[in-house]
Amino acid sequence: MRSIEDDGEIESDVTPEQFKGVFRTHPAGVALITADPGTGPVALTATSVISVSADPPVLVFSLSELASSTPGIRAASSFVIHFLDRDRHDLAVLGSTSGIDRFADTSLWTRLPTGEPIFHGVPTWIRARPLESVSVKGSTLVIALALQVSDAPGSAEPLVYHDRTWHALGDHSRLDGR
Repeated sequence: MRSIEDDGEIESDVTPEQFKGVFRTHPAGVALITADPGTGPVALTATSVISVSADPPVLVFSLSELASSTPGIRAASSFVIHFLDRDRHDLAVLGSTSGIDRFADTSLWTRLPTGEPIFHGVPTWIRARPLESVSVKGSTLVIALALQVSDAPGSAEPLVYHDRTWHALGDHSRLDGR
């Protein structure tokens, strides 16, 4: 893992409060990332998943060192990124709630043939393996290669996080009339 340390090379006049304020009003898609590093399944909610390249199929997401599931996801050889929609808002809440067993209700999830935990009712997901990670002062940026995608089409009402609130996009939010 590469690391970007606070050694004087990284300086900014932007305060943490200013930076958070900008991103608080920037909407982001919501995903649930699951993995099993061999010590049991882990999951967390992420709003940082982005595509980097289609050929090869590479994506990126960040992990906070404060999240209890971060060590498990960092240690896993593969993971599943569930792209959540309005109907699976419950999974966004589950993955962002501290101090609970996210896998206690075994009726909600199963495992792929390759072993990764996957939650039922999520039409769009990607199974991926980490290529590289970069540590950035309290967070880890994970660069991953997509290995498999779900066969189901994406949701018409994806879940979005904006200004500390969950939202669903739909036809009502279209601006261009297409």
